[in-house]
Amino acid sequence: MAHAAPVTRRMIPARTPDVFDQRVHRIARIGVPVALGLVYGYWCAANRRDGGPITGWNLLFGFVTTIVFIVLCLAVATWAPLLKRELHAIVKSGFAGACIGFLYSQTGESVFSSAVLGLVVAAAIFVVFFYRYYTREDAVGNRIR
Repeated sequence: MAHAAPVTRRMIPARTPDVFDQRVHRIARIGVPVALGLVYGYWCAANRRDGGPITGWNLLFGFVTTIVFIVLCLAVATWAPLLKRELHAIVKSGFAGACIGFLYSQTGESVFSSAVLGLVVAAAIFVVFFYRYYTREDAVGNRIR
C-alpha cells in the first residue's frame, strides 16, 4: 500500500533565500541612488539643452540636479519606511511624481502640464505602493510573515 511521505519543516522553506550578503546590501543602499541620480541628472540636463551645445551651465545644472536627487532619494529611502503604510506610500509616490514632473518641465512644457503629469504618475505609483504595503504590513507597519 502506498502512503504519502510525511512533510517535515525542513522541506518547506520559511522564506526565500537571500542571494547577497549584508555587504552587498550596504553597498547597494548607496550605489543605487547614486546610479539613479547620475542618470536623472544627465536626463534633466539633456532635456534642458534640447539638442543644443553642451555648456558649462548645462553641466553645472546636471551635477546639481544629480546631487539633489541623490540626497532626496537617500532621505526618502531612510525615513519613509519608518512611517505608517499610508504615509510611506504617499512619500515615495510623491517623490516619484515630483521627479517626473520636474523632468518633464525641463523640456519647455508649461508648469500646468508638468504638474498634471507629476500628479498622475504619483497617483498611479501610490496605488501600487499602497496595495503592496497594505497586503504585506499590519496597521502598525510591521511586516507580515
